[in-house]
Amino acid sequence: MAATLTALVCYCTCPDSGSATHIAEALVEERLAACVNLVPGLHSVYRGQGGIERDDEVLLMIKTTTARMDALQQRILALHPYELPEVIAVEAVGGSPAYLDWIHQQSREET
Repeated sequence: MAATLTALVCYCTCPDSGSATHIAEALVEERLAACVNLVPGLHSVYRGQGGIERDDEVLLMIKTTTARMDALQQRILALHPYELPEVIAVEAVGGSPAYLDWIHQQSREET
């Protein structure tokens, strides 16, 4: 059964390590994600309201399931300091069946 499980990797950028850690811990504590990697040292260039913007950020790489994605997104929107935070997800194609099973076990709703 584990070989057929899929997972999502959700990306979210944060302005600093404090907000990134706060969001990551909340997502894992609330079982919306099995794991969140914090990747510091990200430099983003994007089009903002006043033209081209440049910011140093921390990237969150969030491992979750499709079943938890809506709740995860709502939680990020509630916790995030940005007016329009990045919340995008890609499906993990393939992977270790045992790891995919672990993601599902750790991010499922508690009954």
